[in-house]
Amino acid sequence: MRFETLEMRSDARGYVRFVRSDPESARFAPRALRRLCASLLAGAFAAAASAQEQIHPAEPTSSQELEAVRVIAVAPQAGADLPTNLVPYAVQSATSADFERSQVLDATDYLNQRIVGVTVNSALGNPVQQNLQFRGFTATPLLGGSEGVSVFVDGVRVNELFGDTVNWDLIPEEAMSRMSLLSGANPIFGRNTLGGTILMQTKNGFSDPGTQAEAYAGSFGRSEATVESGGNQGTWGYYLLANHFEEDGWRDYSPSRASDFLGTLSWRSDRAEADLHFSHAETKLTGNGAQSLLLLERAPNSVFSAPDQTENFYSGITTQGRFKLDDQTSLDATVFVRQVNTRSYNGDATEFAPCADAADVLCDDNGTSVLDGSGHPISAEYDAIDNIGDRKQRSYGASLQAVFKQPLFGFTNQLVAGVDFDRGRVDYSSMLEAALFVADQRRPYSFITGADTGIFVPDDALRVHITEASEGIYLTDTLQLGDRAAVTLSGRYNTTHTVIADQTGDSPDLDGDHRFNRFNPSLGFTYRFRPALNFYASYSESTRAPTPVELTCASPDVPCKLPNDFVADPDLKQVVAQSFEGGLRGDLDGAFGKVHWQLGLFRTTNRNDLLFQSTGGAQSNEGFYANVGATRRQGIELAFSGRAFDERLQWYANYARLDATFRTSFEETSANSPAADSDGLIAVAKGDRIPGLPKNAIKIGADFDAGHGFSIGAGLVYNSPQYLRGDESNQVGTIGGFSVVNVRMRYRINEHFSVFARADNVFDRRYSNFGILANANGTYPDVTDARFVSPGSPRKTLPK
Repeated sequence: MRFETLEMRSDARGYVRFVRSDPESARFAPRALRRLCASLLAGAFAAAASAQEQIHPAEPTSSQELEAVRVIAVAPQAGADLPTNLVPYAVQSATSADFERSQVLDATDYLNQRIVGVTVNSALGNPVQQNLQFRGFTATPLLGGSEGVSVFVDGVRVNELFGDTVNWDLIPEEAMSRMSLLSGANPIFGRNTLGGTILMQTKNGFSDPGTQAEAYAGSFGRSEATVESGGNQGTWGYYLLANHFEEDGWRDYSPSRASDFLGTLSWRSDRAEADLHFSHAETKLTGNGAQSLLLLERAPNSVFSAPDQTENFYSGITTQGRFKLDDQTSLDATVFVRQVNTRSYNGDATEFAPCADAADVLCDDNGTSVLDGSGHPISAEYDAIDNIGDRKQRSYGASLQAVFKQPLFGFTNQLVAGVDFDRGRVDYSSMLEAALFVADQRRPYSFITGADTGIFVPDDALRVHITEASEGIYLTDTLQLGDRAAVTLSGRYNTTHTVIADQTGDSPDLDGDHRFNRFNPSLGFTYRFRPALNFYASYSESTRAPTPVELTCASPDVPCKLPNDFVADPDLKQVVAQSFEGGLRGDLDGAFGKVHWQLGLFRTTNRNDLLFQSTGGAQSNEGFYANVGATRRQGIELAFSGRAFDERLQWYANYARLDATFRTSFEETSANSPAADSDGLIAVAKGDRIPGLPKNAIKIGADFDAGHGFSIGAGLVYNSPQYLRGDESNQVGTIGGFSVVNVRMRYRINEHFSVFARADNVFDRRYSNFGILANANGTYPDVTDARFVSPGSPRKTLPK
């Protein structure tokens, strides 16, 4: 249970008058600050020459439910907005007020609780390192996941270069002004958009004026503090945010902390606008991952091996600009530079064993003695290893988009044409350090490796330099055929060029030059039977080029250990997604208030899908990537939301059914599967379900304004059973389904002060939302069960 205790809102008298529902009422006075804003932003705007998403100064920031949003961005840059009844695919959106009311920890927390079709799993066991899944496609910070969702923040694609991963810890929820989830393999949003796109726009002094501070503390040593301030004087505006989060974690050896900073300078005129965003984040997260199911039954707080730490240092600058040539023509541009430095430190069971002819020293799988940096054999007393990785990812890019709203053949029309390019480089290095497991009698079945022995294995060291260039040109046109029907035709041509170079001189076979390109089309149709009933349908294609980590980890003969070893590998093919979807959406207004509903069907087929195949390792992180043929994800989504009792009651009810299966039979390497043959292979048949994806997901919740400043809310999330990763043949069984109930309350003392509380998993349900087949036998000889799971958080800290 987490009790969140205090939120403070206060006037900064003489500088900002805090009125969240009226952006025009905010003012700030210091001339020095105003002059600084003017000089900095004027220079940035002159260099960038335009804007990303159009900010509407008069747009209300009061609470709006997802489906009440009537206009949605339909391209990477702003200005290309359409009413939702003209969008030929499912759209769900949220505002900062929705985040605040739900009292969520981050964006994945909100998406999991509220958005139909979204589930999460805690493969890493950290609340801000969740694997987000939408329609069976993933956006995760974990290397080895099958990425398939693109994420944009302020017009910049934030899927990282190395593995297309998404670092959710670098996206502070408190800074989000609005967020939209667009479904389908929409080619307009470029590579990796197989299942959907998440668009996020941060706050600025025009959209979110005012000053507020918020702090809370709760179970597991969790605490968070946020200070934000924004304002404008009609032409210039500013927004500043500082946030700090930390917790001890409810599992052993699981502390985390994260600090985020964001500053935005904004300028507005009648025909142009610009925003200059500065962002910085430093996080140190512990995600100790899955544990043996049998060991969790003995010690629910235990971890298999620790620590598993990830440190991120991020800095970024984004300039967005927009210029209106006339009432029907506009230009939008974004220029960005990002750097993400990541250091990983993973304690694990050793991959070496005592030599057959000399039991006091270690040998590798080939029986060759393992030598340290001085050429001496390493003692067999070292029963653990520390995998230490360091990657520096630097990227920059720009995009230019033109929007034309002139009539075509006498019909209302919107034509969007755009071009973008990204450049990036990755410097990656890794070391393997011999270590010792340290047992703590206070923490049974949790082992932590000793650090800094200084004994490294040079044969397992790696340094590699990667460059990647990506360009795209896209076009989308929506033609309204009268008052009821509209047709959307879109297309994009992508090119991706990845060059990999060994930096040690010892592995020249690592060098590789990979090129991928394709034109992807899309066609959509909408029809409005009446103002409150809308039909939509679309077909689209999109692609995902193999990432650098996949390209360098694709050989079954020389498997790699994520993310520490690379080898010379065969070429991989890019994944091609073909997606159909259609549905109905509408609004009802009856005796019990306003109700919005949506019913949708979808089917996406991946050709040349990529899968990580495990050849072993204590936690199945050793293996290779391979194209495995076709996979299919299809299903149904049903969503209701509404307001009643003079909008004092806001509620929602969602259901999603997902049928995710392999459509090509193949033999998979899964060394830890009990069903594997003597070569470690399992036979995956056409129709077997893809692991890690629940078939059914239900979300129900409501918030009620009880009057006198008091409000209460509750939500339920249910996921059905799922197969474990590594059991693609569906022979081992599933981890059980679960339902979790969260409650929340808020009491507003006056205009400036309120207190709130939240309790998660109020019925203290023991559950797991991620499973994998692994091997505990080397560390615990009596544990032969291969099932490892990541347990969900309990209601309160369990006795130790």
